[in-house]
Amino acid sequence: MKTAVEELSPTRVKLTVEVPFDELGPSMQAAYKKVAEQVRVPGFRPGKVPARIIEQRFGRAVVLEETLNDAVPKLYGQAVDELDVFPVSQPDIEVTKIEDGEQIEFTAEVDIRPNFDVPDYAGVEVTVPTAEVADEDVEGQLDGLRQRFATLTGVERAATAGDFVVMDLRAEIDGENIEEQQASEVSYEVGAGSVLEGLDAALEGMSAGEEKTFSTTLVGGEQAGETADVIINVKTVKEKVLPELDDEFAQLASEFDSLEELKASVSEQVRRNKLVDQVVQSREKALDALLAKIDIPLPESALKAEIDNRKHNLEHQIADSGLSKDAYYRLYQTTEEERFAEFETNSAKALKTGFVLDKIVKAEELGVSEQELTNFVVRRAMQMGVAPNTLAQHLADNDQLTLAMVEIVRDKAKTVVGDAAKVVDEAGNEVDLKAIYNEINAAEGGEEQAEDESAE
Repeated sequence: MKTAVEELSPTRVKLTVEVPFDELGPSMQAAYKKVAEQVRVPGFRPGKVPARIIEQRFGRAVVLEETLNDAVPKLYGQAVDELDVFPVSQPDIEVTKIEDGEQIEFTAEVDIRPNFDVPDYAGVEVTVPTAEVADEDVEGQLDGLRQRFATLTGVERAATAGDFVVMDLRAEIDGENIEEQQASEVSYEVGAGSVLEGLDAALEGMSAGEEKTFSTTLVGGEQAGETADVIINVKTVKEKVLPELDDEFAQLASEFDSLEELKASVSEQVRRNKLVDQVVQSREKALDALLAKIDIPLPESALKAEIDNRKHNLEHQIADSGLSKDAYYRLYQTTEEERFAEFETNSAKALKTGFVLDKIVKAEELGVSEQELTNFVVRRAMQMGVAPNTLAQHLADNDQLTLAMVEIVRDKAKTVVGDAAKVVDEAGNEVDLKAIYNEINAAEGGEEQAEDESAE
């Protein structure tokens, strides 16, 4: 096989491949077998029609077509490996010459990862937050714990922000009740930010037994986007009561006997979280600093595919939410234009990041062990709430194990960049990442577990 490559642009090449006919032998045998199984010839069993009979009856062209269908994708893959190009899109293949018995020739135009050099990343300076624990950090954690153990107590007063109400809701358009737009015994925290615009304002000041009507735009169902009158009937008003912060609460909410022991444990956990955050931010910021030094032209097809994939996922999220587009964007306080602009920026960065990390993976000769792949599947399964074996089977059945391994080695490359950086905190103190690893290892009981946690 003879191969040549022509650069059409920094991100697109044209491969020309010439193949002697004798190298097509295995594909031609497979073609005869496939055609023999598909045709019916009197006197021969299916799959047993001789090659000469196939050519006499159906023509040589049928066999050649099947031969090329089998051979060309394989030959293209060999050419890519031989020429050391990195395709990022499906190739446009054209068979340009068929000399039966002599040779074939085809071309393949494909978008590729552009050529670029990764500058030295050792000593890149990055700044991360300090790991110092402030009183408000501990207070915030304790307040969150108190929220989890809060109780709701009925009150004989008007509802205010932070109260919980139980209510019935129904909607009318031009005085006609909309059956699908009604709900009973709905529990809701006033001020939580309902997608039903105007609900919070209407609820404030209402007491149990009162009814109120307000006008709004419906956000779901067949009438989504239409203006309707929504009638609220408040059944009860309850206020949230937080438990006292004392020894009794410590015993209720933890394994500790005293509030001081609970505070000490919370403080230590906050400190460890801050250490892990220092590791995560050192990697992210070191990589960002490296990316800023590299100018890479991006293949248009790959960039478009990345953007389209994000738009597709967004469409599914909106559909799964049961909300109209307007209500969905209002809930997340954004617009479609803003999200699409984010997609373009983030897609370009993601593509560039992948290119750079792949280069580092190759330069550092990073790989994936069986244990690392297992750990990845277990962590991802926990995040998704499924059994690890179920996820592993799904990845295998859908040819996604390779993608999983790419994600693992890219994360390793990011770790290499972060570990090579000069890291200081916002107070100017040098941050020793290895010391953080050792501390986390000691607490978690294993280097791989600590490294995994710091990489999350």
